[in-house]
Amino acid sequence: MAIPIFEALKLIQEHAHSVGSETISIEKATHRVSAISIDASLALPSFNNSAMDGYALKGDHNSYTIIGKVLAGDSHTYDLKDAECIKITTGARVPDCCDSVIPQENTDEFEKHIDINIAVKKGANIRHKGEDIDLGDSILKDGDLIRSAHIALLASQGISDVEVYKKVKVGVFASGSELKLHDEELNEGEVYNSNTPYLLTRSSELGCDTIFIGKSGDDLESIKNLISTAFDCDLIVTSGGVSVGEADFTKEAFSDLGMETIFSKVQVKPGKPTTFGKIKDTFVLNLPGNPLASALNFDLFGKFLIRKLSGLNRPYHGYIKTKTSTQINSNRPTSNIIPGFFDTDSFTPLSKYAPGNVNVLNHCNGMIVVNSDTDMIKKDSGVKFLPINWDFYKESFEDFTS
Repeated sequence: MAIPIFEALKLIQEHAHSVGSETISIEKATHRVSAISIDASLALPSFNNSAMDGYALKGDHNSYTIIGKVLAGDSHTYDLKDAECIKITTGARVPDCCDSVIPQENTDEFEKHIDINIAVKKGANIRHKGEDIDLGDSILKDGDLIRSAHIALLASQGISDVEVYKKVKVGVFASGSELKLHDEELNEGEVYNSNTPYLLTRSSELGCDTIFIGKSGDDLESIKNLISTAFDCDLIVTSGGVSVGEADFTKEAFSDLGMETIFSKVQVKPGKPTTFGKIKDTFVLNLPGNPLASALNFDLFGKFLIRKLSGLNRPYHGYIKTKTSTQINSNRPTSNIIPGFFDTDSFTPLSKYAPGNVNVLNHCNGMIVVNSDTDMIKKDSGVKFLPINWDFYKESFEDFTS
């Protein structure tokens, strides 16, 4: 019996778990997922320092006596008396007794003293210890996707290595005697297999290590032999062979190998036959054979599964609230996936698409999912856009200032 989309996602959430971890250098950690939470052990700045080239002042006066100089990197400090100052450079330690720093250009300089020509606010131009990062502040959390900004934070703490979750290993195989790989010659009645290269490269885009398991024939033993070579993968993804048909042996092959079927049908169009299961420690996602149905359901279910396996602390689908540029007719007894294009102003569904199409995702950057109880969405009505990619750059310049 087919289950609703949210129930399918809940079952994935309940069963999927992160893979093991490894320690790598921070320079190699971008786009990896942290397997550890790290708090600051070093305040930043680690001491009060000057934000300007100028003079560090003690007291509130119009004239100050110069008693010395401190450069960035100097370890020594001064104990100033009232109405005394020191010359100081940007980043240099400000003595604890100083009240403020005045920029050099706001002073009249003489050999032994300065006169100031503006009012100076107490605390001005001093970067205080811990104002950027204080001791104990969280700088990285378990499950964070590590960005270059995290690398800067780790380096500021003197951290050279970080523990991350291992990349999810995804295996994809091709089946179907009528399907040829792109480097093979076509015969009459045959077509090229576009699903396998798509699933491999899309998994790679999602941060996985991928492997092409191989191509099987349309017989049960051939498929079983191929599957048996991939149990070192965290996830096996297939397309086709999960609906009802004389030559659809994929589901039977997995069953014979001991797969625990967690769900086998989803109330969604296209993609009802989508199946999720597990053999020992390897998860299995069987997708429909039609190219568009396979791709859309991989982004709906496979991407969530991969994010769970990757250890990400934000695995759930994000969406953008927008409006539709045209009326959308759904009128289906199941949830309906509609591909289209979001231009940062509104969502436009593709005017022509079918489950078997290949040239659809090339013209869209995401999709909406229409509820089964919604027959029609009027023009300018609100929708929730699910991006397939987040590249919202434009072909021509527009003013992006607010």
